Amino acid sequence: MDVLERTIIGALGLHYPEEKLKVYVLDDQRRDWLRRFCEEKGAIHVIRPDNAHAKAGNMNNGLTVSDGEFVAVFDADFVAHRNFLRRTLPFFTDPSIGIVQTPQHFFNRDPVQINLGLERSWPDEQRLFFDEMAASRDAWDISFCCGSCSITRRAALEAIGGFPTESITEDLLTTLTMLNKGYKTRYLNERLSIGLAAENLKGYFVQRQRWCQGGIQTLFVHNGPLRGPGLSLFQRIMFLPVSWLVQYFVRVAILIVPAMYFWTGYPPLFFTEAADLVSHQLPVLVAYFLLMHWITPTRYLPVVSSAVGAFSTFRMLPTVISSLIRPFGRPFRVTPKGSSNVDNKFDGYTFACLAILIAATALGLVINIMPEWARIPPGEFSPVAIYWALVNVVVLTIAALVCFEKTNPASESLRADEPARFGGIAGRAVSLTLDKAVVEIPIGTDVETGKVVEVTLHGVEPFEAELRRVTRRTQGRRRDTSPFKYGHLHYDLTGAARDQMIIKLYTGDYSQDIEELRRRTVAAGLFSRTFGPDYQRV
Repeated sequence: MDVLERTIIGALGLHYPEEKLKVYVLDDQRRDWLRRFCEEKGAIHVIRPDNAHAKAGNMNNGLTVSDGEFVAVFDADFVAHRNFLRRTLPFFTDPSIGIVQTPQHFFNRDPVQINLGLERSWPDEQRLFFDEMAASRDAWDISFCCGSCSITRRAALEAIGGFPTESITEDLLTTLTMLNKGYKTRYLNERLSIGLAAENLKGYFVQRQRWCQGGIQTLFVHNGPLRGPGLSLFQRIMFLPVSWLVQYFVRVAILIVPAMYFWTGYPPLFFTEAADLVSHQLPVLVAYFLLMHWITPTRYLPVVSSAVGAFSTFRMLPTVISSLIRPFGRPFRVTPKGSSNVDNKFDGYTFACLAILIAATALGLVINIMPEWARIPPGEFSPVAIYWALVNVVVLTIAALVCFEKTNPASESLRADEPARFGGIAGRAVSLTLDKAVVEIPIGTDVETGKVVEVTLHGVEPFEAELRRVTRRTQGRRRDTSPFKYGHLHYDLTGAARDQMIIKLYTGDYSQDIEELRRRTVAAGLFSRTFGPDYQRV
C-alpha cells in the first residue's frame, strides 16, 4: 500500500476533465485489499485469469477493458505530476507521433548514491541517460519508449496489435514495432513524474539485467533492428544494443590489462613507445573528457562514473553472455520495490571480484618495483602501465565501497522551503514526508515538546501533529550558528488530508534532483566513506 497509494492518488489528481479521465489499476496479483482501495478512491481495479506475458500481457488486457484515445502508462511506483497530460497530449497533433516519453525522476536515493555516501552531492545513475542521452536521441528522431511515464496513441497500438510480447522489455520493442508502421516516439525532457528508485543492490541488478537481456533480445525478433521492416539504415544502427554488448567486455579488459602485464611481462601494445602513446592516445583521452565535461558538466565525473561501471561489470557480463547464448532463457522479473524490501547487506560476489583485481594489480606493481623480483624488463611501456594500474586501483576501491549496503528508506524526506505554522508559531517547512515535517523557527521562540499542535501547510487542510523534539542543525562536528532551530513534527494523516498531502508532495512541487555537481564535495564524501565517519549524512 505504501507504494501503490501514491501512484493511484496521483493519477486520480491529474489535471484533466473528470468525465474523460479513467484510472485503471492492472493488478496481476489479484489483491482484495487493493480492489477495496480502488473502489473507495474511484479507480478501476482490473484483473485477468492468468499472468501470461507478464507486464506486456497485463497492459494488453488493460487495453481490452478501456477505450480512451490515449493510454498513459505508469509503473506501480511512479506518481504522475498534475500537469502530465497537459504537457504531453499536444504532441499528438502530429499524426506521426505514436508515443511521448518523459524522463524518470526519483524521490529516494539509489543504492549507488547511498552506499558511496553521496546522497546530497552525486546524481542518481539514470540522470545521464534521461537528462542527456535521451534528449540527444530525440533530436535524431530515434527516441524510444521507456515504459513508465509515457503516453501512447491507441490507434498506433492497434496498428501493431498491442504491446509486443516477444521481449521482456516491451517498451523498447513497442517503439521499434511502431517505427515499422511509420510511428515515432517523441521525448519530452521535462520532469512530469516522480518515482521510487531501486532500493537495494538486489533490485538494482534485477532491473538492469532485465534491461540488458531485453535489449539483446531485440536482435533475435522479427520486429527488431536487424529484421524489422520499414527501418532506415541509421535507425537500425542506432537501435542496436551496442552499449550492452560492448561496455562490459571493454571494462574487464581495461581492469585486467595492467595486472596481466605485471605478472606475465607481455605488453598489450607491441612496438609502441611511451612517446607514441603520449602523442596519439593522450590527446584522444583529453578530448573525450573535455567533450563529456562540455556536454554534461553535472552528470559525469570520470573516476566516479568509471567506478560505478566497474561495480556493475562482474554481475552484468554474465547476463550479456547468457543473453547472447539463450536470449529467451530468463523470464520477466519485476524489480522489487517497497519499504520492507531489505535483503542483501553485502554483495560478496562483486566484492570478491573487485578485491582479487585490486590485490593482483597492487601486488604486481609492488613486485616489479623490486629489481630482483621484477617480471617486466625496464622499458618504455612501464611508466604508462604504472599510471594505468594506480588509476585502476582507485576506481576498483571506489567500486568496492558500493558493495557495502546502507539503509535506504523508501520514503525519504523531500526538501521544502515554504511557510508553515504549528501551535500558532510561524516558520518555514524545510523537510516533509507523509508522516513527518521539520519546520524552521527563530532561535528565541518558546516551544514545548511533547505537545499536540495544529499544523497549517499550503494545499492541505489543517491537521494535528506531535512536536517531539527541537534541534539545532550541525555542520560536521560544529554547532550551527544560524539564528534558527528546528521543530520535528510527527503525524498520522487519514482521509482527505492524507490524499492532499500525497498530491502536494508527489505531483509537481518538489524535487530531489542534484542540479549542481560539486567535485570537492564528491571527493570529500568518498574520502569520508572510505576512511572515517560519513559527515555527508549529518
